[in-house]
Formats: sequence, C-alpha cells, structure tokens
Amino acid sequence: MIARIVEPEYLDELPHDHPDAVRSRGDLALINSIMGNHRWIANQVRKLWRPGWRILELGAGDGRLARSIITAGIVPANLYRAIDLGPQPVEWPHGAIWQQGNIFDSSVLKDVDIVIANLFLHHFDPDQLAILGDRIRSNARCMIASEPARRRAHELQGALLVGLADLNWITGHDMITSIRAGFHGDELAQHLGMNGWHNATSMTWHGAYRITSLKP
Repeated sequence: MIARIVEPEYLDELPHDHPDAVRSRGDLALINSIMGNHRWIANQVRKLWRPGWRILELGAGDGRLARSIITAGIVPANLYRAIDLGPQPVEWPHGAIWQQGNIFDSSVLKDVDIVIANLFLHHFDPDQLAILGDRIRSNARCMIASEPARRRAHELQGALLVGLADLNWITGHDMITSIRAGFHGDELAQHLGMNGWHNATSMTWHGAYRITSLKP
C-alpha cells in the first residue's frame, strides 16, 4: 500500500472565479458522477436523517451536493447548512444556510446532528483531522463522508480519465494528489478518533473510500 501524502492542490490556491478553477469544478462534477459520491451520500442521509435533525456539509464547493439532497426532498432547506472558504454559489438552494469561513473556527460544528463531507477530508493531515474529529464527536450524532481511496490502481485510472475526458490540467494534477492523500482501511476513523463510534467503511472500484460513523 502506498504511503499517505498530503500536499496542496492547485484548485485551492486559485481565485474562485479563475477560468481554470471554473473548468476544474466542472470536471469535478463529472468525477463525482463516475464515482457515485453524491448518490451514495444522499442515500445515507435518507436512511439516517430524522425530522428536525440539522445537516452540516463541510467544504461544499459549488453546492451541487446540497442541491441534490434538498431538491430530492430528503432534507428541508432550512435544516441544511454548509461551510466553505469560497463565496455562496449562484444556484445555492433558497432557505439553506451558507457560511463562508474556516471549518476549524470553534463555532462551526455547533448545532448539528449529521456532518457530511465529499472529497474534502483528505486535504488534512492527522493532527488537523484529530481536531476536527474531536469536535464532531462532541456535537454530532453521525458523520458521512466519501473520500478518495488510496490505491495505486486508482492513480492509473485517474491518469487514463484525464486523457480520455480531456480534463483540465489542474484537475489532472489535483486528482493524483487527492488519491495519494486518500484513505485505506480504518485510517480515517483512526485519524478522527472515532474508535468508540460505530464505523462502517468501504472502498469501490471507482476510487471512492466511504465511511459512515454513528454515535453509540
């Protein structure tokens, strides 16, 4: 198994409205569709959500995941909150809450029942994940995340997809960087300190590492 390496991704360093950033976010929509990330997270939320429970999405990006969950009627918009360093997307669902800021601000993980993340947690090193995990355990009932699976085969799949789909050069760089920062086995649960929770993890042939953690 290849060692986990966390390195900066180009998309995170570009202005939100830079042409390459806009194109790369479009590429991510294709990648999420191939990996089935949004469908899987939406299905998990559908199974676990209870009336009145509040959702917090970490690193919501262009808001596509939120739109898919809210427009499907899985969760009411007023119970959905998202945080990201970028500005609120133009097509952000009416009634949902957008918070522009840093997920490590102490107030972010308050008043939440379900924390969800899509292709986001791999950006952080073990020390940062430990801080985040401590706050999730203290405030939430469950966590649902889909991240890159760290396998050599997925690096090869990613390189092939870049050529076949003519993806942006930033996407090509960031895809490989993301896979090398991804997870395997029970790593994410360990980094987050979720040992006392009920953790279900899996990896798919399309490169997704998935975890659902439930508070005992």
